[in-house]
Amino acid sequence: MIDPKLVFQNIKREVSKVILGSDELIEQVIIAFFCSGHVLLEGVPGLGKTLLVKTFSKVLNIKYNRIQFTPDLMPADIIGTTVIHQLDSGERVFRFQKGPLFANLVLADEINRATAKTQSALLEAMGEGSISVAGKSHSLEKPFFVMGTQNPLEMDGTYKLPEAQLDRFFFKIDVPFPDLQTLMKIVESTTSNQNIELFPVVDVPSIREIQKNIRDVPIASHLNELACKLVLATQPDSQYSSNIARKYAHYGVGPRGLQSLIMASKAHAYFNGRYHIEREDIVKMVPPTFRHRIALNFEGEAEGLTPDDFLQKIIDQIDTMA
Repeated sequence: MIDPKLVFQNIKREVSKVILGSDELIEQVIIAFFCSGHVLLEGVPGLGKTLLVKTFSKVLNIKYNRIQFTPDLMPADIIGTTVIHQLDSGERVFRFQKGPLFANLVLADEINRATAKTQSALLEAMGEGSISVAGKSHSLEKPFFVMGTQNPLEMDGTYKLPEAQLDRFFFKIDVPFPDLQTLMKIVESTTSNQNIELFPVVDVPSIREIQKNIRDVPIASHLNELACKLVLATQPDSQYSSNIARKYAHYGVGPRGLQSLIMASKAHAYFNGRYHIEREDIVKMVPPTFRHRIALNFEGEAEGLTPDDFLQKIIDQIDTMA
């Protein structure tokens, strides 16, 4: 019998040995992984985004690949290609050579440095769990988890991710800059001969069982309705639009965002030892689930409003929605 709360705490403890001062970030990545979602991390270079992915692969005991996205990266470089193979008999046959996407955990590093053509190749893999080459479909290994990293868009040499691809990410997590105490700990641990030993916490069968158990967590009808109203509150033209959405939103969260919110809320309850969703689970999961699925209009951007500010104002009105 799996103890979800213990598994969650053990994973968090092991990852926290390497990733310092980022408890909320670690918790959200764990939730996304066990919900079979994908995560987009955004932050300036050097904040440990790549190290986070490497650490997770060791703790979860799964296969890991890293793809460095660049403007000249082609779709075949990530999904693989068909090559001619010569048999011992001299006969030549076509065989599929798998690309780096064929792993349980894939780091799409600096994903917004690749062109739209390569980004779209990743889109099918994230959405369908398979890729198509030369008319044949190839299933990806399960569990399959993509963790994309991107630098802020104002930095040179970046290509904005299209809305359709952003929507494929379960969470978008902003990686904060470390405070003074955390910086001091980082320096101490990375500029010495200190050897940090990581221990695997779960195996693939346990991961699959946890993923199944999360889906079995029930949600009451009134909380289901609340989650739906939160989604509609982000839409500028909905019957349940909030005042801030009517004024500042270009478009709001869609059905996939609602599905992600419910799954994340189930996981949050499950890993906290509860087998039913409470309102606090839904509220807690709104920012990482919704922040990349809304777009502010010109007036909202001119006011200096951020997606998190926008969502906080909607959350503040949650009592009027219940």
